[in-house]
Amino acid sequence: MQHRTPLFTPVLMVGCVIIIASFAVRSAFGVFQIPIAEEFGWLRAEFSLAIAIQNLAWGIGQPLFGALAEKIGDRKAIILGALIYALGLVLSAYSVTPIEHQLYAWLVGFGIAGTGFGVILAVVGRAASDENRSMSLAIVSAAGSGGQIFGPPLAQWMLGFMPWQNIFLVFALSIILVLLLLPLMRAPQVATRSELEESMGEILVKAFRDPSYTFIFLGFFSCGYQLAFITAHFPAFIVELCGPIAPGGMLDSMGVSTTSALGAVALSLIGVANIGGTLLAGWLGKHYSKKYLLAAIYVGRTVASALFIMFPITPTSVILFSIVMGSLWLATIPLTSGLVAHIYGLRYMGTLYGIVFFSHQMGSFMGAWLGGRMYDVYGDYTLVWWIGVGVGAFSAIIHLPIRERRLEGLRVA
Repeated sequence: MQHRTPLFTPVLMVGCVIIIASFAVRSAFGVFQIPIAEEFGWLRAEFSLAIAIQNLAWGIGQPLFGALAEKIGDRKAIILGALIYALGLVLSAYSVTPIEHQLYAWLVGFGIAGTGFGVILAVVGRAASDENRSMSLAIVSAAGSGGQIFGPPLAQWMLGFMPWQNIFLVFALSIILVLLLLPLMRAPQVATRSELEESMGEILVKAFRDPSYTFIFLGFFSCGYQLAFITAHFPAFIVELCGPIAPGGMLDSMGVSTTSALGAVALSLIGVANIGGTLLAGWLGKHYSKKYLLAAIYVGRTVASALFIMFPITPTSVILFSIVMGSLWLATIPLTSGLVAHIYGLRYMGTLYGIVFFSHQMGSFMGAWLGGRMYDVYGDYTLVWWIGVGVGAFSAIIHLPIRERRLEGLRVA
């Protein structure tokens, strides 16, 4: 009787905890946009550039940590990433100039790379059976939203009784504490013997020569652009453009009486909606074409963003947009990583996905930085939104010619 690997394994559960902690901290940076700018009298672009650099460093670090994990082991790579992450947060807590924040953002970004999707998805993907892989990747991706659900509101709540510097120190401690669970993360090697015999260089050359890999790389740019812009600027965008919250209304009765509180809640709502959307994407990815699902997600984002910016910004429209965008938020992750694994195999999935993820993070850099820069120049975020609409439409189109089958020339068992 054939042994069937269970869906919920210690590897999957520990991976989810690490992702939750990592993303709770990462998703909260937009909450500090206004407090830090007001404390030091900085332009909006200054802290935005720090967030943008953080995203760029994450993208550069992702393939590096993916390759490192494949050379020295997954757990050692995760430990290194967590230590760098915590160090960056501690140094940022004591930073008083834009240059310092931007410098230490490199450490934070590399730390996210070591504790984020690239390494964790590769571990979980290798540990999962063929039957469970799509859903396992979706569960880990949805765990990122678990962090986003409570990260921004927790940061906003803590700002009520402690300075932002102390919150950064608390976040650093939380990143270190998750390392206590690492002994449970022992992933079996399920790559085929022929995949193990192929070198990383051989796989990279074959992938780089494949047009489909280029399409996946280019298509992931808009995902990063949209997510980073919203994470970094949506709270401030809501504070400045959203209409007032009605006294005695539903939001007010729930304790959301200011637009700053609504901004934090909006990011949390995106996280809540994303759990369902990402899990659904994982299930659909098991039964339907991943490239067409990805194209549909980018079409949905494009339409939602266009409609949101075309109408007056109200608390109701913010809530609706957060739910719709949230359902499409990280739904691209299990489909994109699953597509890489399906076409190019499991052995070097971490490195190959990490390179694709670099495109995502170049988009993240542009979304976070351009948001602050254009705000300082034009006084609003309108043009940045429309750029996001355009790149979203481009991503929907670029996924269509992908050849969704095992790349010819790869060794098979």
